[in-house]
Amino acid sequence: MMQIKQHLLKQGCRWLLPLGLLVCWWQTSLHGWMSQQILPGPAVILQTARDFIPGDLLSELPISLYRLALGLAGGITAGIILGVAFGLNGRVSRLILPLFTTLVQIPTLAWIPLLMLWLGIGEALKLTILIKAVSVPVALYTCTGIRQISPKLSEMAKILHLSRRMTLKRLVLPALFPYVMTGVRLALSQGWVTLMAVELLASSEGLGYLLVESRQLFMMDQVYICIAVIGVLGYAGEKLLLLLSHRWIRWPSGISGAVTQPAVPVVDPYGWILPVLLIGGWQWASASGWLNSVFFPAPRVVIRTLITGLQDGPLAQDLGVSIMRMLRGFFLGALAGVLCGLLSGNNAWLDRIFTPFFSALRSVAIFAWLPLITAWFGLGESARTVFIALSAFFPMFLAIRQGMSQLPITLIETGRVLRLSIPSRLRLLILPGMLPDLFTGVRLGLMHAWVGTLGAEYFISSDHGLGSMMMRAQQLLAADRVMSGIILIALVAALISFIINRAERQLSRWRYQ
Repeated sequence: MMQIKQHLLKQGCRWLLPLGLLVCWWQTSLHGWMSQQILPGPAVILQTARDFIPGDLLSELPISLYRLALGLAGGITAGIILGVAFGLNGRVSRLILPLFTTLVQIPTLAWIPLLMLWLGIGEALKLTILIKAVSVPVALYTCTGIRQISPKLSEMAKILHLSRRMTLKRLVLPALFPYVMTGVRLALSQGWVTLMAVELLASSEGLGYLLVESRQLFMMDQVYICIAVIGVLGYAGEKLLLLLSHRWIRWPSGISGAVTQPAVPVVDPYGWILPVLLIGGWQWASASGWLNSVFFPAPRVVIRTLITGLQDGPLAQDLGVSIMRMLRGFFLGALAGVLCGLLSGNNAWLDRIFTPFFSALRSVAIFAWLPLITAWFGLGESARTVFIALSAFFPMFLAIRQGMSQLPITLIETGRVLRLSIPSRLRLLILPGMLPDLFTGVRLGLMHAWVGTLGAEYFISSDHGLGSMMMRAQQLLAADRVMSGIILIALVAALISFIINRAERQLSRWRYQ
């Protein structure tokens, strides 16, 4: 009986924070502490839902789901083909993988202005962006899975005299399948986020467009309903794939949840062949007039635009503004994530209260929060900072929570025995013990903050910033400026990864001595 009560108490803790927020929301609406236009009450939203869900929402939702299904089908297929090619053929891997790895450094969101120039804002744009976003994790995990297949499986097949078909069916595919499913789960998450972003930015139908239209008409009750539906669908999709993974995979597999890129030699002349051929062919086709210079400026023109923009100042100013926005938003989001992660990881009851709630919020595609943030904080710098901070919060919270939960109990006991103060325990025991998770959170948090900066500048235009500059250049058909922006975005992403890796190696040397 006591165990049942404890179980019910633990389950009830999950609902404390949502119910508390619901009560605050209801009281705020009841007493008129906030405008009903910005924060409509629960009763108003329920009343709106009765007409809005069967009407507009159910007419636009199938469009988004159809786009997502096409993007997943094309992206998963392309990812598996690329992953198998990289994993099985060393020559293909050496030839294509360095270029593929370089392109992966560029956030999917950075390609939208350029693809809008090339493809317009029709279905081709959305499908191309989705396939790109989905294929990357599938390809990387498929390649990693193939390279992780033990040579003992081949020896076992020879001993058992299995045919190639039976070897593939009974040995290779079961060993590879966990990696593919992990890639597909990540692909679904990235595809859902990307779909919302492209529908918010360039669509006249779909769930994202309905969200933007409701925000423009200041129908905030419809905005809240759209956000709730987006969160429910994201959560349901993730749980469905997790359920299928548990049903189909009945053998142990130690796969981490982070996308890992296959190792590529730093200096490999073979890897330069394809980039040199592509750039040379691009330059020759542009000089010969085979490519429209408005949409496909020659590489020499793009480099000249990049250098001139950095030397003369406008491009350098846009870059500086974007980096400062990213750092400011990252600092706020990381600080909140670290505090919540430390509280959640250090206290089992707080963990049961915080983690389910934040997991539910994380199911909402990050760009779906933009209409709500702009309604609350306006269309200025405050809204951009809040959105960037929100982008960085979840990676930091999850990393810190995981690091705290995996700390050896001996560290906690050592702090108690030595009677160290809480700041001393944190500085001398806890932080050194969770350095790997901390750096993982910082790396992912900075990358999410960088993508969030681009998204904020796309949707909340400003005078300066790389994202705003690229959107203005796209409207003026200045493809050379758009491409120079993409190059800078890729360089900043690579620089972030390089700095964090170097810092982690320097600060973690003691762990291996």
